[in-house]
Amino acid sequence: MISTVSKRVGRSLLVVLLVTIAVVALLSFAPGSVAQVILGENATPEAVAKMNSELGLDEPFWVRYIDWLGNAVRGDLGTSPLTGQSVSEAIVERLPVTLQLAAMGLIIALLVSLVMGIVSASRPGSKVDRGINALSAVFLSVPAFIAGPVLIYYFAIQLQIFPVMGWSRISEGLGDNLRGAILPAIAIALTEIAAFHRLLRTDLIGTLREDFVASARAKGMPSWYVMMRHALRPSSFSLITVAGINLGRLIGGTVIVETLFGLPGLGQLVASSITSRDVIMVQGIVVFIAVVYVGINTLVDLSYQVIDPRVRKVVGA
Repeated sequence: MISTVSKRVGRSLLVVLLVTIAVVALLSFAPGSVAQVILGENATPEAVAKMNSELGLDEPFWVRYIDWLGNAVRGDLGTSPLTGQSVSEAIVERLPVTLQLAAMGLIIALLVSLVMGIVSASRPGSKVDRGINALSAVFLSVPAFIAGPVLIYYFAIQLQIFPVMGWSRISEGLGDNLRGAILPAIAIALTEIAAFHRLLRTDLIGTLREDFVASARAKGMPSWYVMMRHALRPSSFSLITVAGINLGRLIGGTVIVETLFGLPGLGQLVASSITSRDVIMVQGIVVFIAVVYVGINTLVDLSYQVIDPRVRKVVGA
């Protein structure tokens, strides 16, 4: 077990290192200049060169990368030359919004897909199953940038149940917080619902045909008990894998939703930083999201051995 954890953690650290190199390199070679943005379009080349020297942007790539990596390991991701705010402080300030949005979207997707998957797998090929599959196909074809405006129009403008945009912190009231978060969470959950439902339905149908399920039924156990006690757990293996991977993806993929709904999260900060060519801020946030993504994937990978002991035997072999 210790050997397995060490190998997985080592691989994850290597991936993170490669990601940091790629991010710093890509942003270093991107067109545009932070110094030009700070000084304005009328700045002379001499002034721009002086500013680049002061910011350390005229150093060779590897010098800048090693210097940045050394600071990043200590938790210092740099300071925005445009706003003067520490990247770490900006992440801490905006991360709760993005985390709540991603977590709510994932929870909604899991709950809805569990119900849809169980009902579909209980009666495969029935009218109910075909109807749920059709609904799943609709969800799959509606990306967040389409679902967002539709939800805003009907539920915020027409029915006026939820606010059009804006964000209230939990400390300001849980009710107002949830009212501002529910629509964007649904917008990012729709596609996940479709993916989770199809995956769970397929795995459940396969599990229900196994001999141990037939044996449980032969003992006279109720269908709902067989489904929940014997079929759901082994069928959730793939679902947990995809859900864990998608959580990391959702944390880094809320740019459109946060922009549409005016939410002060990491996604909106990345979008505004790219527009203003704030390379230091973009670099720090992207690396942070990558680390979170890799970390979540590693935890999901290690959780296999807890969920299904058969994996532990295979790994041990």
